[in-house]
Amino acid sequence: MKRFFSLLCFTILSVITGRAQHLRFDFGNGKTEKGYTRITPDTKFNTTTGYGFLGNAAPIVSVERKGKKNLFSDYCTSSQPFFFSVILPEGNYDVTVITGDAEGPSTTTIKAECRRLMVEKAVTATGNFLRNKFTVNIRDSIIHATGEKVRLKPREKTYLHWDNALTLEFSNEAPKICGIEIKRNTSATTVFLAGNSTVVDQAQEPFAAWGQMIPAFFQPGKVVFANYAESGEALRSFASARRLDKIISLMKKGDYLFIEFAHNDQKPGSAHVEPFTTYKEQLKKYITAARSKGGIPVLVTSMHRRNFDPNGKIINTLGDYPAAMRETAREEDVALIDLNEMSKTLYEALGETPSLKAFVHYPANSFPNQPEPIKDNTHFSNYGAYELAKCMVTGIRQSIPALARQLKKDLPVFDPAEPSPAEAFVLPHSPLSPVVKPDGN
Repeated sequence: MKRFFSLLCFTILSVITGRAQHLRFDFGNGKTEKGYTRITPDTKFNTTTGYGFLGNAAPIVSVERKGKKNLFSDYCTSSQPFFFSVILPEGNYDVTVITGDAEGPSTTTIKAECRRLMVEKAVTATGNFLRNKFTVNIRDSIIHATGEKVRLKPREKTYLHWDNALTLEFSNEAPKICGIEIKRNTSATTVFLAGNSTVVDQAQEPFAAWGQMIPAFFQPGKVVFANYAESGEALRSFASARRLDKIISLMKKGDYLFIEFAHNDQKPGSAHVEPFTTYKEQLKKYITAARSKGGIPVLVTSMHRRNFDPNGKIINTLGDYPAAMRETAREEDVALIDLNEMSKTLYEALGETPSLKAFVHYPANSFPNQPEPIKDNTHFSNYGAYELAKCMVTGIRQSIPALARQLKKDLPVFDPAEPSPAEAFVLPHSPLSPVVKPDGN
Protein backbone atom coordinates (compact mmCIF):
# COMPACT_ATOMS: atom_id res chain seq x y z
CA MET A 1 0.00 0.00 0.00
CA LYS A 2 1.53 3.25 -1.10
CA ARG A 3 1.91 5.92 1.55
CA PHE A 4 2.14 9.68 1.38
CA PHE A 5 2.36 10.62 5.06
CA SER A 6 6.08 11.27 4.97
CA LEU A 7 5.39 14.28 2.73
CA LEU A 8 3.16 16.03 5.24
CA CYS A 9 4.28 19.51 6.13
CA PHE A 10 4.91 20.67 9.68
CA THR A 11 1.82 22.90 9.81
CA ILE A 12 -0.54 20.03 9.07
CA LEU A 13 1.01 17.88 11.77
CA SER A 14 0.81 20.79 14.21
CA VAL A 15 -2.93 21.10 13.64
CA ILE A 16 -3.42 17.40 14.27
CA THR A 17 -1.20 17.57 17.36
CA GLY A 18 -3.38 20.29 18.78
CA ARG A 19 -6.55 18.19 18.53
CA ALA A 20 -5.02 14.79 19.23
CA GLN A 21 -5.98 14.71 22.89
CA HIS A 22 -9.39 13.25 22.07
CA LEU A 23 -10.67 12.48 18.58
CA ARG A 24 -14.14 11.08 17.84
CA PHE A 25 -15.44 9.76 14.51
CA ASP A 26 -19.00 8.72 13.66
CA PHE A 27 -19.16 6.29 10.71
CA GLY A 28 -22.05 6.20 8.23
CA ASN A 29 -24.29 8.43 6.13
CA GLY A 30 -26.86 8.95 8.87
CA LYS A 31 -27.07 11.75 11.41
CA THR A 32 -23.77 12.54 13.15
CA GLU A 33 -23.41 12.22 16.91
CA LYS A 34 -22.75 15.52 18.64
CA GLY A 35 -19.03 16.10 19.22
CA TYR A 36 -18.03 13.55 16.56
CA THR A 37 -16.60 13.99 13.07
CA ARG A 38 -18.69 12.48 10.28
CA ILE A 39 -17.08 9.68 8.26
CA THR A 40 -18.87 8.43 5.14
CA PRO A 41 -17.68 5.97 2.48
CA ASP A 42 -16.55 9.01 0.48
CA THR A 43 -14.22 10.22 3.25
CA LYS A 44 -10.93 9.39 1.58
CA PHE A 45 -7.69 10.11 3.35
CA ASN A 46 -6.16 13.49 2.48
CA THR A 47 -3.53 15.72 4.02
CA THR A 48 -5.93 18.59 4.67
CA THR A 49 -8.22 16.78 7.08
CA GLY A 50 -5.57 14.28 8.23
CA TYR A 51 -7.97 11.32 8.31
CA GLY A 52 -9.99 9.05 6.07
CA PHE A 53 -10.18 5.70 4.34
CA LEU A 54 -7.19 4.45 2.39
CA GLY A 55 -7.42 2.80 -1.01
CA ASN A 56 -9.37 -0.40 -0.48
CA ALA A 57 -9.84 -3.55 -2.52
CA ALA A 58 -13.64 -3.42 -2.36
CA PRO A 59 -16.13 -0.55 -1.96
CA ILE A 60 -16.96 0.71 1.51
CA VAL A 61 -20.69 1.10 2.07
CA SER A 62 -22.85 2.80 4.66
CA VAL A 63 -25.84 1.05 6.22
CA GLU A 64 -28.49 3.09 8.06
CA ARG A 65 -30.89 1.80 10.74
CA LYS A 66 -33.95 3.52 12.22
CA GLY A 67 -34.85 3.98 15.84
CA LYS A 68 -31.34 4.22 17.31
CA LYS A 69 -29.28 7.12 18.60
CA ASN A 70 -27.03 8.76 16.03
CA LEU A 71 -23.83 6.80 16.79
CA PHE A 72 -25.68 3.47 16.62
CA SER A 73 -28.01 4.30 13.75
CA ASP A 74 -25.50 3.55 10.99
CA TYR A 75 -22.15 1.96 10.25
CA CYS A 76 -19.56 1.45 7.53
CA THR A 77 -18.59 -1.97 6.23
CA SER A 78 -17.03 -3.75 3.25
CA SER A 79 -16.83 -7.22 1.76
CA GLN A 80 -13.02 -7.05 2.00
CA PRO A 81 -10.66 -5.76 4.71
CA PHE A 82 -10.66 -1.96 4.79
CA PHE A 83 -8.37 0.67 6.27
CA PHE A 84 -8.83 3.96 8.10
CA SER A 85 -5.95 6.32 8.93
CA VAL A 86 -5.53 9.30 11.24
CA ILE A 87 -2.43 11.47 11.38
CA LEU A 88 -1.16 11.52 14.97
CA PRO A 89 2.05 12.61 16.65
CA GLU A 90 4.32 10.02 18.20
CA GLY A 91 2.99 8.52 21.41
CA ASN A 92 0.63 6.00 22.96
CA TYR A 93 -3.12 6.14 22.37
CA ASP A 94 -6.20 4.48 23.79
CA VAL A 95 -8.48 3.56 20.91
CA THR A 96 -12.12 2.53 21.16
CA VAL A 97 -13.80 1.06 18.09
CA ILE A 98 -17.57 0.78 18.40
CA THR A 99 -18.96 -2.20 16.46
CA GLY A 100 -22.43 -3.67 16.08
CA ASP A 101 -25.72 -3.46 14.21
CA ALA A 102 -29.27 -2.77 15.35
CA GLU A 103 -30.63 -5.28 12.83
CA GLY A 104 -27.97 -7.96 12.46
CA PRO A 105 -24.89 -9.62 13.96
CA SER A 106 -21.33 -8.42 13.47
CA THR A 107 -17.90 -10.06 13.59
CA THR A 108 -14.84 -7.85 13.48
CA THR A 109 -11.08 -8.31 13.67
CA ILE A 110 -9.00 -5.19 14.24
CA LYS A 111 -5.33 -4.80 13.39
CA ALA A 112 -3.22 -1.66 13.70
CA GLU A 113 -0.23 -0.38 11.77
CA CYS A 114 1.67 -3.30 10.19
CA ARG A 115 -0.88 -6.03 10.93
CA ARG A 116 -0.51 -5.63 14.71
CA LEU A 117 -3.30 -7.71 16.25
CA MET A 118 -5.39 -5.61 18.64
CA VAL A 119 -8.83 -7.28 18.69
CA GLU A 120 -8.91 -10.91 17.59
CA LYS A 121 -12.62 -11.42 17.14
CA ALA A 122 -15.33 -9.07 18.37
CA VAL A 123 -18.78 -10.64 17.98
CA THR A 124 -22.12 -8.90 18.58
CA ALA A 125 -25.61 -10.34 18.36
CA THR A 126 -28.42 -8.50 16.60
CA GLY A 127 -29.14 -5.23 18.35
CA ASN A 128 -26.00 -5.26 20.46
CA PHE A 129 -22.89 -3.08 20.30
CA LEU A 130 -19.35 -3.40 21.63
CA ARG A 131 -16.81 -0.81 22.65
CA ASN A 132 -13.58 -2.56 21.65
CA LYS A 133 -10.74 -0.89 23.54
CA PHE A 134 -7.00 -1.25 23.00
CA THR A 135 -3.84 0.81 23.41
CA VAL A 136 -1.52 1.33 20.47
CA ASN A 137 1.91 2.89 20.00
CA ILE A 138 2.55 5.38 17.19
CA ARG A 139 6.10 6.33 16.27
CA ASP A 140 8.26 8.17 13.81
CA SER A 141 11.91 7.67 12.89
CA ILE A 142 13.25 10.86 14.51
CA ILE A 143 15.19 10.87 17.78
CA HIS A 144 13.69 14.17 18.87
CA ALA A 145 16.24 14.93 21.61
CA THR A 146 19.11 15.00 19.11
CA GLY A 147 17.45 15.44 15.71
CA GLU A 148 19.08 12.24 14.45
CA LYS A 149 17.05 9.59 12.63
CA VAL A 150 16.79 5.84 12.70
CA ARG A 151 18.49 4.50 9.58
CA LEU A 152 15.62 2.72 7.90
CA LYS A 153 16.05 0.06 5.24
CA PRO A 154 14.51 0.93 1.86
CA ARG A 155 11.72 -1.59 2.42
CA GLU A 156 10.76 0.09 5.71
CA LYS A 157 10.02 3.46 4.16
CA THR A 158 6.54 2.33 3.14
CA TYR A 159 5.79 0.49 6.38
CA LEU A 160 2.72 1.65 8.24
CA HIS A 161 4.56 1.95 11.56
CA TRP A 162 6.99 4.74 10.60
CA ASP A 163 4.56 7.28 9.18
CA ASN A 164 3.16 9.63 11.88
CA ALA A 165 -0.26 8.05 11.56
CA LEU A 166 -2.49 5.45 13.14
CA THR A 167 -3.80 3.01 10.55
CA LEU A 168 -6.53 0.57 11.52
CA GLU A 169 -7.54 -2.48 9.48
CA PHE A 170 -11.05 -3.96 9.85
CA SER A 171 -11.85 -7.46 8.63
CA ASN A 172 -13.66 -10.75 9.31
CA GLU A 173 -17.12 -11.99 8.33
CA ALA A 174 -19.12 -8.83 9.07
CA PRO A 175 -17.04 -5.87 10.28
CA LYS A 176 -19.50 -3.10 11.12
CA ILE A 177 -17.82 0.09 12.32
CA CYS A 178 -20.08 2.60 14.04
CA GLY A 179 -17.48 4.88 15.54
CA ILE A 180 -13.90 5.38 16.68
CA GLU A 181 -12.59 7.33 19.68
CA ILE A 182 -8.90 8.09 20.16
CA LYS A 183 -7.35 9.55 23.30
CA ARG A 184 -3.71 10.13 24.28
CA ASN A 185 -2.38 7.81 26.99
CA THR A 186 0.68 9.03 28.90
CA SER A 187 0.54 6.56 31.79
CA ALA A 188 0.62 3.11 30.16
CA THR A 189 3.68 0.95 30.69
CA THR A 190 5.51 0.64 27.36
CA VAL A 191 7.09 -2.69 26.44
CA PHE A 192 9.76 -1.95 23.83
CA LEU A 193 10.76 -4.89 21.62
CA ALA A 194 14.28 -5.17 20.18
CA GLY A 195 14.81 -8.07 17.81
CA ASN A 196 14.81 -9.43 14.29
CA SER A 197 12.33 -10.95 11.82
CA THR A 198 11.06 -13.42 14.41
CA VAL A 199 9.82 -10.48 16.51
CA VAL A 200 8.99 -7.68 14.05
CA ASP A 201 5.55 -6.49 12.99
CA GLN A 202 5.75 -8.25 9.63
CA ALA A 203 4.30 -5.97 6.99
CA GLN A 204 3.28 -8.61 4.46
CA GLU A 205 1.32 -11.85 4.45
CA PRO A 206 1.90 -14.71 4.93
CA PHE A 207 4.76 -13.87 7.33
CA ALA A 208 4.12 -13.05 10.97
CA ALA A 209 5.99 -12.82 14.28
CA TRP A 210 5.12 -13.04 17.95
CA GLY A 211 5.69 -9.31 18.48
CA GLN A 212 2.66 -8.38 16.38
CA MET A 213 0.37 -10.89 18.09
CA ILE A 214 1.14 -10.24 21.75
CA PRO A 215 -0.68 -6.86 22.14
CA ALA A 216 -4.04 -8.66 21.92
CA PHE A 217 -3.31 -10.50 25.18
CA PHE A 218 -3.08 -7.40 27.43
CA GLN A 219 -5.61 -5.13 29.11
CA PRO A 220 -6.24 -1.83 27.33
CA GLY A 221 -4.90 1.29 28.95
CA LYS A 222 -2.37 -0.57 31.08
CA VAL A 223 0.33 -1.84 28.71
CA VAL A 224 1.35 -0.89 25.18
CA PHE A 225 3.85 -2.64 22.91
CA ALA A 226 6.31 -0.58 20.86
CA ASN A 227 7.83 -3.05 18.41
CA TYR A 228 11.17 -1.77 17.07
CA ALA A 229 12.35 -5.15 15.79
CA GLU A 230 13.28 -5.40 12.13
CA SER A 231 14.09 -8.23 9.74
CA GLY A 232 17.76 -9.05 9.37
CA GLU A 233 18.90 -7.18 12.47
CA ALA A 234 21.51 -8.33 14.99
CA LEU A 235 22.62 -6.73 18.24
CA ARG A 236 25.32 -4.63 16.58
CA SER A 237 23.34 -3.60 13.50
CA PHE A 238 20.24 -2.76 15.54
CA ALA A 239 22.31 -0.37 17.66
CA SER A 240 24.29 1.11 14.76
CA ALA A 241 21.04 1.95 12.95
CA ARG A 242 20.10 4.00 16.07
CA ARG A 243 17.11 1.79 16.83
CA LEU A 244 18.30 1.32 20.41
CA ASP A 245 18.96 5.07 20.72
CA LYS A 246 15.40 5.74 19.61
CA ILE A 247 14.00 3.35 22.21
CA ILE A 248 16.11 4.78 25.04
CA SER A 249 15.11 8.33 24.08
CA LEU A 250 11.47 7.41 24.73
CA MET A 251 11.85 5.09 27.70
CA LYS A 252 10.48 6.13 31.09
CA LYS A 253 10.89 4.59 34.50
CA GLY A 254 9.07 1.27 34.75
CA ASP A 255 9.01 0.58 31.01
CA TYR A 256 10.40 -2.71 29.71
CA LEU A 257 12.95 -3.58 27.04
CA PHE A 258 12.58 -7.12 25.68
CA ILE A 259 15.77 -8.21 23.88
CA GLU A 260 15.72 -11.19 21.48
CA PHE A 261 18.68 -11.71 19.11
CA ALA A 262 20.70 -14.70 17.88
CA HIS A 263 19.63 -15.79 14.39
CA ASN A 264 21.65 -13.11 12.60
CA ASP A 265 24.32 -12.59 15.27
CA GLN A 266 25.66 -16.10 14.63
CA LYS A 267 26.28 -15.48 10.92
CA PRO A 268 29.64 -14.38 9.45
CA GLY A 269 29.97 -10.67 8.71
CA SER A 270 30.22 -7.31 10.41
CA ALA A 271 27.35 -8.06 12.81
CA HIS A 272 28.82 -11.39 13.98
CA VAL A 273 29.49 -11.83 17.69
CA GLU A 274 30.85 -14.83 19.57
CA PRO A 275 28.35 -16.27 22.08
CA PHE A 276 30.27 -16.19 25.36
CA THR A 277 32.27 -13.03 24.67
CA THR A 278 31.08 -10.30 22.29
CA TYR A 279 27.46 -11.50 22.28
CA LYS A 280 27.29 -11.21 26.06
CA GLU A 281 29.06 -7.85 25.92
CA GLN A 282 26.47 -6.51 23.49
CA LEU A 283 23.60 -7.81 25.60
CA LYS A 284 25.02 -6.04 28.62
CA LYS A 285 25.14 -2.76 26.69
CA TYR A 286 21.40 -3.04 26.06
CA ILE A 287 20.80 -3.92 29.72
CA THR A 288 22.84 -0.94 30.90
CA ALA A 289 21.07 1.42 28.48
CA ALA A 290 17.62 0.38 29.69
CA ARG A 291 18.60 0.66 33.34
CA SER A 292 20.03 4.13 32.77
CA LYS A 293 16.45 5.34 32.15
CA GLY A 294 14.88 3.36 34.96
CA GLY A 295 13.71 0.73 32.50
CA ILE A 296 13.48 -3.00 33.12
CA PRO A 297 15.48 -5.18 30.69
CA VAL A 298 14.21 -8.67 29.86
CA LEU A 299 16.22 -11.24 27.91
CA VAL A 300 14.36 -13.55 25.53
CA THR A 301 16.19 -16.59 24.16
CA SER A 302 15.59 -17.05 20.44
CA MET A 303 13.20 -19.74 19.28
CA HIS A 304 14.50 -22.72 17.32
CA ARG A 305 14.29 -23.07 13.59
CA ARG A 306 12.11 -25.92 12.32
CA ASN A 307 14.76 -28.62 12.00
CA PHE A 308 13.89 -32.17 13.09
CA ASP A 309 16.13 -35.22 13.52
CA PRO A 310 14.95 -38.74 12.50
CA ASN A 311 13.49 -39.26 15.97
CA GLY A 312 11.24 -36.21 15.79
CA LYS A 313 13.42 -34.07 18.05
CA ILE A 314 14.48 -30.51 17.28
CA ILE A 315 18.08 -29.99 16.21
CA ASN A 316 19.71 -26.93 17.76
CA THR A 317 20.89 -24.60 14.96
CA LEU A 318 21.56 -21.63 17.27
CA GLY A 319 24.73 -22.99 18.84
CA ASP A 320 25.67 -21.59 22.24
CA TYR A 321 23.77 -18.30 21.92
CA PRO A 322 20.75 -19.33 24.02
CA ALA A 323 23.08 -20.68 26.73
CA ALA A 324 25.10 -17.46 26.65
CA MET A 325 21.92 -15.42 27.10
CA ARG A 326 20.85 -17.55 30.06
CA GLU A 327 24.27 -17.01 31.61
CA THR A 328 24.01 -13.24 31.05
CA ALA A 329 20.61 -13.16 32.72
CA ARG A 330 22.06 -14.82 35.82
CA GLU A 331 25.11 -12.55 35.92
CA GLU A 332 23.09 -9.35 35.46
CA ASP A 333 20.10 -10.42 37.57
CA VAL A 334 17.78 -9.88 34.61
CA ALA A 335 14.44 -11.61 34.01
CA LEU A 336 14.66 -14.32 31.35
CA ILE A 337 11.95 -15.69 29.09
CA ASP A 338 13.25 -18.97 27.70
CA LEU A 339 11.46 -18.95 24.36
CA ASN A 340 14.16 -21.23 23.00
CA GLU A 341 13.19 -24.03 25.36
CA MET A 342 9.46 -23.43 24.97
CA SER A 343 9.69 -23.44 21.17
CA LYS A 344 11.43 -26.83 21.27
CA THR A 345 8.59 -28.20 23.37
CA LEU A 346 6.01 -26.58 21.07
CA TYR A 347 7.46 -27.85 17.78
CA GLU A 348 8.00 -31.38 19.07
CA ALA A 349 4.46 -31.46 20.47
CA LEU A 350 3.13 -30.46 17.06
CA GLY A 351 5.31 -32.98 15.24
CA GLU A 352 7.40 -32.70 12.09
CA THR A 353 4.59 -32.58 9.53
CA PRO A 354 1.90 -30.72 11.51
CA SER A 355 4.47 -28.05 12.47
CA LEU A 356 4.59 -26.99 8.81
CA LYS A 357 1.38 -25.08 9.55
CA ALA A 358 3.26 -22.94 12.08
CA PHE A 359 5.80 -21.83 9.47
CA VAL A 360 5.56 -20.20 6.06
CA HIS A 361 5.01 -23.25 3.88
CA TYR A 362 2.55 -22.56 1.08
CA PRO A 363 2.13 -23.98 -2.43
CA ALA A 364 2.61 -21.74 -5.47
CA ASN A 365 -0.08 -19.11 -6.10
CA SER A 366 -1.43 -19.17 -2.56
CA PHE A 367 -0.97 -15.39 -2.55
CA PRO A 368 -0.82 -12.72 -5.27
CA ASN A 369 2.44 -12.59 -7.24
CA GLN A 370 3.71 -15.82 -5.67
CA PRO A 371 4.50 -18.14 -8.61
CA GLU A 372 6.79 -20.45 -6.61
CA PRO A 373 6.14 -22.51 -3.47
CA ILE A 374 7.36 -21.03 -0.18
CA LYS A 375 9.29 -23.31 2.16
CA ASP A 376 10.58 -21.29 5.09
CA ASN A 377 11.60 -23.02 8.35
CA THR A 378 12.55 -19.82 10.18
CA HIS A 379 9.60 -17.47 9.73
CA PHE A 380 6.10 -18.04 11.00
CA SER A 381 2.58 -18.13 9.71
CA ASN A 382 -0.08 -16.24 11.64
CA TYR A 383 -0.84 -19.46 13.51
CA GLY A 384 2.81 -20.08 14.44
CA ALA A 385 3.33 -16.48 15.53
CA TYR A 386 0.20 -16.66 17.68
CA GLU A 387 1.34 -19.87 19.39
CA LEU A 388 4.74 -18.30 20.11
CA ALA A 389 3.01 -15.23 21.52
CA LYS A 390 1.20 -17.59 23.91
CA CYS A 391 4.59 -19.00 24.85
CA MET A 392 5.74 -15.45 25.58
CA VAL A 393 2.70 -14.93 27.80
CA THR A 394 3.63 -18.12 29.67
CA GLY A 395 7.15 -16.78 30.11
CA ILE A 396 5.83 -13.44 31.37
CA ARG A 397 3.68 -15.22 33.93
CA GLN A 398 6.69 -17.21 35.12
CA SER A 399 9.31 -14.44 35.19
CA ILE A 400 7.63 -11.00 35.31
CA PRO A 401 4.69 -11.09 37.75
CA ALA A 402 4.21 -7.30 37.72
CA LEU A 403 3.66 -7.33 33.97
CA ALA A 404 1.61 -10.54 34.13
CA ARG A 405 -0.95 -8.70 36.28
CA GLN A 406 -1.80 -6.59 33.23
CA LEU A 407 -2.79 -9.59 31.10
CA LYS A 408 -6.46 -9.92 30.20
CA LYS A 409 -8.31 -11.43 33.14
CA ASP A 410 -9.92 -14.34 31.31
CA LEU A 411 -6.74 -15.49 29.58
CA PRO A 412 -6.28 -19.27 29.89
CA VAL A 413 -2.96 -20.74 30.99
CA PHE A 414 -0.96 -22.07 28.04
CA ASP A 415 1.31 -25.11 28.07
CA PRO A 416 3.66 -25.31 25.04
CA ALA A 417 3.42 -29.10 25.27
CA GLU A 418 -0.28 -28.79 24.41
CA PRO A 419 -0.50 -26.42 21.42
CA SER A 420 -3.82 -25.48 19.91
CA PRO A 421 -4.50 -27.25 16.60
CA ALA A 422 -3.89 -25.16 13.50
CA GLU A 423 -7.38 -26.00 12.27
CA ALA A 424 -8.90 -24.20 15.26
CA PHE A 425 -7.05 -20.96 14.55
CA VAL A 426 -8.75 -18.42 12.28
CA LEU A 427 -7.31 -14.98 11.58
CA PRO A 428 -8.26 -13.16 8.39
CA HIS A 429 -5.32 -12.43 6.11
CA SER A 430 -4.48 -8.81 5.46
CA PRO A 431 -4.58 -7.73 1.79
CA LEU A 432 -0.99 -6.50 1.90
CA SER A 433 0.85 -8.27 -0.91
CA PRO A 434 2.93 -9.23 -2.92
CA VAL A 435 4.84 -11.79 -0.90
CA VAL A 436 8.29 -10.52 0.13
CA LYS A 437 10.50 -12.81 2.18
CA PRO A 438 11.88 -11.12 5.33
CA ASP A 439 15.60 -10.50 5.69
CA GLY A 440 17.44 -13.10 7.76
CA ASN A 441 16.88 -16.80 8.30
